[in-house]
Amino acid sequence: MRSFQQTLADFNSRGIRVVGISVDPPEINRWQSQRLGYTFPLLSDPGAKIIRRYDVLHPRAGPKGADIARPAEFLLDSNGMVRWVNLTENIAVRARPHQMLDAFSQLGSGAQ
Repeated sequence: MRSFQQTLADFNSRGIRVVGISVDPPEINRWQSQRLGYTFPLLSDPGAKIIRRYDVLHPRAGPKGADIARPAEFLLDSNGMVRWVNLTENIAVRARPHQMLDAFSQLGSGAQ
């Protein structure tokens, strides 16, 4: 997520809103955002309702067997339709900001 913070101006200039979602409670996400200097929203989904909706729940993969979200990046259009997705099972493998910006450019203005 640090790389997305570093390129946030590039996303903003294209009308793309960067948002993170985790199963962590709001106070943990607030602390993380402050500690790491994130200026984009880091939302909490402790019941994993949204995480399940997008089919990225990784059951019992977190500390002490807690459910967590699989690493994933999505581009949604203004209607909430998924236009591009990057899913991985490996926490170290994630889409880089330039990959998402390239995907957005290939989708055209409909992804805004």
